[in-house]
Amino acid sequence: MTEISDYIIKEINPLCTDESIETAQDLFLEFPYSHFPIVENGIYIGCIGAHDVELLDHDMKIGDFRYTFERFFVRKDTMWLDVLEVFAKNETNLVPVLDNDNNYLGYYEMDDIIRFFHETPFLREEGGILIVEKGAEEYSMSEISQIVETNNARILGMFISKAEMDRVQITVKISLGGLNEIIQTFRRYNYEIVSEHQEDAYLNNLKDRSDYLDKYLNI
Repeated sequence: MTEISDYIIKEINPLCTDESIETAQDLFLEFPYSHFPIVENGIYIGCIGAHDVELLDHDMKIGDFRYTFERFFVRKDTMWLDVLEVFAKNETNLVPVLDNDNNYLGYYEMDDIIRFFHETPFLREEGGILIVEKGAEEYSMSEISQIVETNNARILGMFISKAEMDRVQITVKISLGGLNEIIQTFRRYNYEIVSEHQEDAYLNNLKDRSDYLDKYLNI
């Protein structure tokens, strides 16, 4: 199985603090990156942004502008979901990868991490997507797992997809099976079903009653 560290790229050397701003400007013209890593004596010290480089004097040294550096990175053993979070939080399409001594190892590209995500069972395996909601102090991931598994299904993945002060929504991907039974069990545990499902017998019953009432009132 492919590991996320297999996607570390070493194709382009990092910029050094003693190189000119013009070197950085040329690099950003050649490659469509939002940021690029800077090292000093082989140690990562930050990233310089493409937008910042455009505004700087091309004759000066990169190290003269270290106050503009952004210092995001991941470790070689950082989990892929945490890597994706670093991309999102820093609005970047490149993230440096370091070892535990902050030595620069290479970088991840956003497209590769998305590709890795597409290879996970959460997206590849067939299943149903269910979004449930409950109070922020009331829900439990272990309870959600128990509800799914006691209905003879298995979880392919789940994550918190929305969080507010007092309510949380959890997106769950479930192996194909008796989705209606799972939905009704969630309701018995006071979870609100946010997503709509054709298999939802409760809502189908309400719709049938509503249609019957409409016909009765229109007689």
